[in-house]
Amino acid sequence: MDFLVVCYNNKEIALNCGNMLRECIKYPALAKYLLESSSFELFFKYVELPNFDIASDALATFKDLLTKHETAVSHFLSSHYEQFFELYEKLLTSTNYVTRRQSLKFLSEFLLEPPNSQIMKRYIMEVRYLKIMMALLKDSSKNIQICAFHIFKVFVANPNKPREIIELLANNHAELLMLLHSLPTSRSEDEQLEEERDLVIKEIERVAHRS
Repeated sequence: MDFLVVCYNNKEIALNCGNMLRECIKYPALAKYLLESSSFELFFKYVELPNFDIASDALATFKDLLTKHETAVSHFLSSHYEQFFELYEKLLTSTNYVTRRQSLKFLSEFLLEPPNSQIMKRYIMEVRYLKIMMALLKDSSKNIQICAFHIFKVFVANPNKPREIIELLANNHAELLMLLHSLPTSRSEDEQLEEERDLVIKEIERVAHRS
């Protein structure tokens, strides 16, 4: 398994090894092994490789690792929380558009899974991660803005917001409201997104008024 991961460094066999890895990851025991292996951290480097095909393949494997087996992922995130999210922060703030977009999409997928509810509760208590979502709401990409909103709204909706997060929302409420009002929507999700956006706007206004 570790050998297959390292093969992403070899252009000749990277894609074949990626296919084999994804086949292996279908088995919970092998996925668990890889998550806890020192090789796992290499994915944070491979998803940003200059070769687009190899980077895309590494992203596909990375996604499978984080989304195929909810219980294994939940245990892994609980025991490696700080280390994992520090590395993940670099993906969310990457200068590479594909990396930013895909890592944000994966984050919303695995963070909002029911088995990861405790991880999500911990994540939304941290002001540093709220700042990242606020920055991504300003991204030039419509898709990234919408993905960021789906995580940002959880920070805002949290009934137990810590003081630091309340202050950050209050101090930036004018800019946030402007961003939210101009949030792009697609026809298929217009109604639900607009409804959620209106609730988030009301909560930010309430927080700003109280502070």
